[in-house]
Amino acid sequence: MGERHDVVIIGAGPAGLAAAIYTGRGRLRTLVLEKGLPGGQILITDWIENYPGFPNGIAPFDLMEGFRKQALRFGAEIASDEVREVVSDPDPARAGGWLVRGSKGEYPTRTVLVAAGSEYRRLGLADESRLVGRGVSYCATCDGAFFRERDIAVVGGGDTALMEAVFLTKFARKVHLIHRRDALRGAKILQERVFENPKIEVQWSSVVEAVLGKDNVEGVLLRGLKDGSMSELAVEGLFVSIGTVPVTGFLKGLVALNEWGQIIVDARMAASRPGIFAAGDVIAGAPRQVATAAGTGVTAAMAVNEFLSTYK
Repeated sequence: MGERHDVVIIGAGPAGLAAAIYTGRGRLRTLVLEKGLPGGQILITDWIENYPGFPNGIAPFDLMEGFRKQALRFGAEIASDEVREVVSDPDPARAGGWLVRGSKGEYPTRTVLVAAGSEYRRLGLADESRLVGRGVSYCATCDGAFFRERDIAVVGGGDTALMEAVFLTKFARKVHLIHRRDALRGAKILQERVFENPKIEVQWSSVVEAVLGKDNVEGVLLRGLKDGSMSELAVEGLFVSIGTVPVTGFLKGLVALNEWGQIIVDARMAASRPGIFAAGDVIAGAPRQVATAAGTGVTAAMAVNEFLSTYK
């Protein structure tokens, strides 16, 4: 067990690194824990065109490398570890603090800032992961512009899938909306927009059995759920929009979560337990955008600074 930190930030995505810049600059002893590469889910996209300040876009790795270097410049430490649990610090000498337990060590801290993000729900198909960034995407606003005048498919039937299908018609020649039921689940107004859009064709009662293509997506294999029939659909892009899973399992009921497992926070990004804050995709109502993740990370970091100024 190492020295006690002022704040342990869980996750080195846009929210976590933006927070680390501010807590480091505030001269707080800051440790960022990340189980993978710093950068988060945004690294699976090819190009970012909607982050302010980059009129020609920027590669996700380059953007997040800038975040990382800036956090380090202000004194934050970044370590590789997967957090397993957060508990009240059992050491009486550190009463009121927290103990972050990872697979590699334990980290005592005065505050915790959870920015672990969320994981896209995947279809679980053999070639799905192999073709991520080569036609398979989980973010229409991130990657839609790369599919101008191409035929693409969207999997899902909820609000997000319907919004993404409509959004993608700005670029694509044809959008096939693949839904496993014979009725959409999204809001009625969104359904109306789908049905009124001549570029969208709904593939009812169908599931994707395989993603086709060697180096890039060339199509999908569909199975009809009513008759078991198999058919190939020629598309160059596959957008999977079946929800996300917030990375909050390690909290084990420590803070209040909503029905989707997202952390409920107030306007200052404070969770239900004093000294625990959250930011980015892991919080309730998160828009899942780099800019907003960074913004909530900054807000949370400022709240941590304020909290520690009155910490007893």
